[in-house]
Amino acid sequence: MHKSWKALSLLLVSAGPVALVHAQATSPDTIVFTNGDKLTGHFVRATDTSVTFKSDPLGELTIDWSKVRELDTAGKVAVLRKGVRFRRKHTPLDIPIGTLAMQNQTLQITAAPGSPVQPIPLAQSAVVVDEDSFQRAANRTPGFFNDWTGAITFGATLVQATQTNRTFTGGVSLIRAEPVEDWLNPSYRTSFGFTESYGHLTQPGTPAIKTSIFHAAAEQDQYFNSSMFAFGQGIFDHNFSQGLDLQQTYDGGIGWTVVKNAIELLDLKASMSYIRQQFLPAANGITPASQSLVGSVFSEHYLRKLPRGAVLDQTLSATPAWNNTSAYSAAFGTLLTIPVYKRLSGSTGVIDTFLNNPPTGFKKNSFQFTLALTYVLP
Repeated sequence: MHKSWKALSLLLVSAGPVALVHAQATSPDTIVFTNGDKLTGHFVRATDTSVTFKSDPLGELTIDWSKVRELDTAGKVAVLRKGVRFRRKHTPLDIPIGTLAMQNQTLQITAAPGSPVQPIPLAQSAVVVDEDSFQRAANRTPGFFNDWTGAITFGATLVQATQTNRTFTGGVSLIRAEPVEDWLNPSYRTSFGFTESYGHLTQPGTPAIKTSIFHAAAEQDQYFNSSMFAFGQGIFDHNFSQGLDLQQTYDGGIGWTVVKNAIELLDLKASMSYIRQQFLPAANGITPASQSLVGSVFSEHYLRKLPRGAVLDQTLSATPAWNNTSAYSAAFGTLLTIPVYKRLSGSTGVIDTFLNNPPTGFKKNSFQFTLALTYVLP
């Protein structure tokens, strides 16, 4: 028995340092509120106005700094000051990294035990993140096929009776914004969108009726800072219902991200454009001559996240032509997506296009209303 107790004592003594290291590595972060309440958990992120803290019983909380008296982290964090532009592979040397203690509205960073404390006023900090997240962002090199997000939409109507009707609607929307971390300044953004509506109606003894409308666009944005960017894009439109065989638009200009947060995004853009219009034969059998136009595209894009995972996506554009003022066009679109099951959603939307100079016999306005299923990409 004496030997057994001696062996157990030796085991506890030898395991003591390991257990101590493990306890230190897994010790929780703590936050003390101004009313004296204390909460343990895990520090997630902070800005100059609030801190995001996660605890097991309460989940993830975003707390205003004015309600916090003290904050201490067991792990290291990185502090990005306001005005510091962070780019991958070009990390500024003066980014403080260390354990965090917040007192009297001042962040106190300790790089290593025994090293001097570096104070940073809250008002000077832009974002505070854990060191692991910071290092991943700093050293990550994404490939072209990485980080794409978007959605695929499809709807169909089939009728088989005296009349035979086939109608298909679909679309693809893809976007790749770098960096993906929302706490970093944007660098560039690539987007691609395509929508198609096709219908074919036949009935014995009458000519077939066809509907064919498509819109395709590709755009590349390059940011100067957190809100201003230059862009170039190509847009291709076909609308059989308006007598438009193909309208090609190539433009470049300046954009402004007016609003960007976790809930909504608003972009405004203006550009100079080259526009080439080709038409279908008019009602009198004459095909209008193709024309080359010098114009502009003024547009806005608004995206808002709604309760229960719903998303509203709205666009508006106007395209005047400066060398032929009667050859202008405009477009409006909105899509509401509502989750149904996992990544599958139901969607409803409208697309309204206006062409001021269609061939004789065609209306200037084209209106589409769609109900479809949407698959949201990871």
